[in-house]
Amino acid sequence: MTEPQASDPARPRYTATPFPPYRFVPGRYPHPRRNPLGHSYGRPEPQLEPFSPEAWPQAEGYLYGIDLYNYAYWWECHEVFESFWHAVGHKTEQGNFFQALIQLAAANLKHVVGDIQAADNLTRRGLVRLDTVPDFYMGVDVRGLSEEIRRHGIGPAKRPVLIRLTNPINPLE
Repeated sequence: MTEPQASDPARPRYTATPFPPYRFVPGRYPHPRRNPLGHSYGRPEPQLEPFSPEAWPQAEGYLYGIDLYNYAYWWECHEVFESFWHAVGHKTEQGNFFQALIQLAAANLKHVVGDIQAADNLTRRGLVRLDTVPDFYMGVDVRGLSEEIRRHGIGPAKRPVLIRLTNPINPLE
């Protein structure tokens, strides 16, 4: 099992929100919520407010979720996007987009722990969901992201693909 690492640790972030003290990897670190030594133990699960897809540049929680994803905090990213998924509705276009991001984050984590088949299945399911949203959605070039994942994000040589936001109003870059 390898240690999750950011694909590009010099990549500028979209928020200044601090990262957790460690990236949760099952079997390696204390569970963030269930273990008293976990980085989020005793804290409530994120309850993020829904926002319209057009308001993504001001959605601090969304931008932080992208930062978590890009810096290999995939379990933590999953938590953020799952909160949005519940808030916007599972059967909405936006909910479908969040579910795709959840599946891609989970796929990266599965790959780290060596479960290549589960990683590939999650990646493929995430790609199917991405195929149902517009080509450009919530700051993401969805078609470009999907193509890059198809080239590099499946199989034993999988590498995490960054989610690049286009044209945010308040980037930290």
